[in-house]
Amino acid sequence: MRDKCQKRVVVSMSGGVDSSVAAALLKERGYDVIGVSMQIWDYSSQGDEGLRSCCSPEDIYHARAVADKLEIPFYVLNLEDEFGKEVIDYFVSEYMDGRTPNPCILCNQKLKFEVLLRKALELQADYLATGHYARISWDDSRGRYLLLKGVDAEKDQSYFLFTLKQKEIKRLVFPIGDFVKKEVREIAANLGLKVAYKKESQEICFIPDNDYRRFITGRIGRDKSTRGNVINKNGEVLGKHEGIHLFTIGQRKGLGIPASHPYYVLGFDLKSNSVIVGRDEDLLCNGLIAEDLNWILFPDLDSEITASCKIRYRYKDTEATIIPQDGGNVLVRFKKPQKAITPGQAVVFYDGDVVIGGGWIKESI
Repeated sequence: MRDKCQKRVVVSMSGGVDSSVAAALLKERGYDVIGVSMQIWDYSSQGDEGLRSCCSPEDIYHARAVADKLEIPFYVLNLEDEFGKEVIDYFVSEYMDGRTPNPCILCNQKLKFEVLLRKALELQADYLATGHYARISWDDSRGRYLLLKGVDAEKDQSYFLFTLKQKEIKRLVFPIGDFVKKEVREIAANLGLKVAYKKESQEICFIPDNDYRRFITGRIGRDKSTRGNVINKNGEVLGKHEGIHLFTIGQRKGLGIPASHPYYVLGFDLKSNSVIVGRDEDLLCNGLIAEDLNWILFPDLDSEITASCKIRYRYKDTEATIIPQDGGNVLVRFKKPQKAITPGQAVVFYDGDVVIGGGWIKESI
């Protein structure tokens, strides 16, 4: 039985070193710690490949072993149905609509910070903790919780967290946000955790071989209706394709177009089911329109601001002007043109290390 003054925290344990150290640090700080892993995908059909992906049965085994080592309770939640509806269906439908989705953001938003947070509160927990490289602080002058980049610039994951609401942030703890990866591994090694030097998964958890084209084709089935033309900006037919879900903006390889110079995917014409291609310089855009905005630094954007922004995770921040538009969207104008703006990806705005907010890219301009 915990002390009445002791705070209880549920830790989302993925079986990796980051969430394992998060749990260890919180126990060391005197919290009543409960470990929880999410079972989100049936890996039985993927053989050995499935065992090497994030959130696999092997990862749950590692998470349980860490919980045993730390002497904390551990539970596994079956969230396969929620994951299928909120992440898998979204992933497939976005590609079919000519957009490039980011399933990790939706998994965080819908599963970790909605479903898992709700489960944590049902366990009478005060907080939910994860192994994200990000930080949270309270701003007295604004009366708001702030989300900040993690100290480790190479591992910062604040981009994936832009959808967080104030009611969620106040219940979250990111214990490793003040550490760099090397320090996290050293802490794990000093504690005798076998995951200290476990290799990180770089793939989408439900596509361990990283072949998203095969995955989507398997989900929708092969259908001649997905076929169409590859055209240039003038509408001239240059070739054929087997489905727009097989392409992303900026893609160069796999176009099957004989030419004296390389072509790149510029976008899609959904009405004619065409893939539009052009030269490398055609990928440059002066701005974008973003929709479904979420603001963290303030309740809403009511006037033009200048900020740095990321148009994808592995991307250097670039300066831009963010202008509110009718309907709740924003116009983002870059100081310098940016390449391969991709609808379906997130654009996240920053003031230094502070996350201002973000949204989903609707179109480039």
